[in-house]
Amino acid sequence: MIEKTYKEFWHAAYYLLIVQQYRLISLSPDHNELWFESGERKDSVIVRLYYSTSILATKESLDEFIQEDKSSLFAKSEEIRKHVKKRKITIENCLFLHFPEIENEERNAVENIEETNERVTVRTTTVTLFTDSVSTFDNRLQFKSSPEEADLEQDIIEHAHMYKKAVQEYVEEQKKEEQELFNASKPFWSYLFIAVHLIVFYLLERNGGSTNTRTLIDFGAKYNPLINEGEWFRLITPMFLHIGFLHLFMNTLALFYLGPLIERIFGGRRFLIIYMTAGFTGSLMSYVFSFTISAGASGAIFGCFGALLYFGLRHTKIFFRTMGTNVLVVIGINLAFGFTIPGIDNAAHIGGLAGGFLAAGFVALPNEKNSAKKVLYFLTVLIWVSLSVYAGLNGSFVQKDPMSVNALAQESIKNGELEMAYSHLSALEKNGEATPETYFLLAFIQLQEENYEDGRVNLEKAIDDRGHFHEAHYNLALVYLELGDSEKALTHAETALSIEPDHGPYEELVTRLKDER
Repeated sequence: MIEKTYKEFWHAAYYLLIVQQYRLISLSPDHNELWFESGERKDSVIVRLYYSTSILATKESLDEFIQEDKSSLFAKSEEIRKHVKKRKITIENCLFLHFPEIENEERNAVENIEETNERVTVRTTTVTLFTDSVSTFDNRLQFKSSPEEADLEQDIIEHAHMYKKAVQEYVEEQKKEEQELFNASKPFWSYLFIAVHLIVFYLLERNGGSTNTRTLIDFGAKYNPLINEGEWFRLITPMFLHIGFLHLFMNTLALFYLGPLIERIFGGRRFLIIYMTAGFTGSLMSYVFSFTISAGASGAIFGCFGALLYFGLRHTKIFFRTMGTNVLVVIGINLAFGFTIPGIDNAAHIGGLAGGFLAAGFVALPNEKNSAKKVLYFLTVLIWVSLSVYAGLNGSFVQKDPMSVNALAQESIKNGELEMAYSHLSALEKNGEATPETYFLLAFIQLQEENYEDGRVNLEKAIDDRGHFHEAHYNLALVYLELGDSEKALTHAETALSIEPDHGPYEELVTRLKDER
C-alpha cells in the first residue's frame, strides 16, 4: 500500500526530528525529500529521507532507480557538506519505495549499498513496505518503526498527515525560537558609541592631534603614573579615544558589525553592561601588564566576541551553525597578531575578551533564569578586578618597554616635568634596560640642571651604544665647550656633521670652533 509507505516516511521524519533531536536542514518543495543533521556537534552523519510515488515493478527497475538517484546524490551531498561546514560527512540515504509486483516473493526487502568519494560516504538503504509488515530502515540510527495503529486505508492516511503536521509544526516552532534569540531588541547603543568615537576623534584632532601623546593624556588615555596617583577614570575613558585614523576606522567598523548583533542577542541594557565592563577590564589588564600609553575600543570590541562565546556556550548548535567557526577564527587571528606584532596591546584584548564573556554570564541571555550561575559570574569579575587593581598598584607584572618609557619621558620633558621623566629613565638604567635614547634624555635633563659632568658621562654611553647618534655627538660637543675642552668639542661636532651633512646648527658649531682655534 502506497499509503503505508507515505505514513512510514513521515514517521521516520518525526522520529529523527522530535525523538532523536536531529535538525531539518533541507526540505524539497513537494515535501518528498528531507535532509537532517545529527544533533551532536561532533557527529558528521547526515540523513536523507526520500519518498518516491513511482511503482517499481521489478528488481531491475529498483537498481535503475538507485543508479539514477546516485548520479545526482553526490553533487547534492557536497552542497550539504559545505552547508554544515564539515570536512567529511556520511550520508544515510533512506529511500522509501513501492514493490507491489514482488509482494509475494519478498515481504521485507532491504538492500544496503555503500559508496565513498574523498569527502562524502553515502550508505543507501531501500525501504519497502507491505500490507502486513513494516521494515526498519537502519539500525545505525536506532530507528523504531511505527506501530500498526490501523489497517484501514483512511486511518493510515490520517496517521501520515498527523506525522507530517507534527513535523511541520515542530520545524516552525524551532524557527520561531531561533529568530527570537536574535531579536531581543533593536540596536541603539552601538550606533551611539560610534557617534561618540567620531566626535571625540574630531576633538582630539582639533586639540593637538590624535597621535600626540600629551593630547591623548589630557583626554584620558590609559597612563599608568596618573592612574597610580588616583585617576581611575583612565580605565574607562580610553575606550572612547583612538590613535590615528586607521585605528579609529578599524575599531568603528568592527563595532558597526558586532555591536548590533550583540544588542539583538542580549538586549540594549545587557549590551551596555557587557560593552562597558569589557572596556574597563581591557584597560585594567593593560594597566597591570603594560606601561605604554594606550587608548581605543579594542578591549570593548573583544568583549563583544566574549559575549558571543558565552552565547555559543548556551546555544552551541545554533552558534556553530550560524557564526561559530568564523568567530573563533577571527579571535585567533587577532590574538596571534597581538603576540607577534609589536605595539599591539594584547593585554587589553585578552582582558576585554574575558570581561565580555564574564559580563555576559552575569547579565545572562534574555529569559535565562539561573540566578546562582549569574552570581558566580559576578563574583568572579569582582575578585578578578580586585586582584588586578592590587597587582597594578604593586607594579609587579607591568612590562616597561624601553621605547615606551623613553617616549613618555620625552613627552614629560616637553611639558617641563623633568622630575617625572628622570624617575622613569633612571628606573630603566637601574634595571639594565637603558637604550641610547635613555642615556641621551638623562643627559638632556642633567644639562638643563647644569650638571655637565654627569651629562657628559651619559652622552658618551649613548655614543658607545650607537656610534652614529649625531644628536648625542652634537650635545657632547656643547658639553665639552662648557667644560673648556675645545679640541674634543670640535671632534664631536665634526663627527655629528659627517653623519648628518648640511645640517645648519652642526655647520655653524664646526665653523665657530675652527675660527676660535
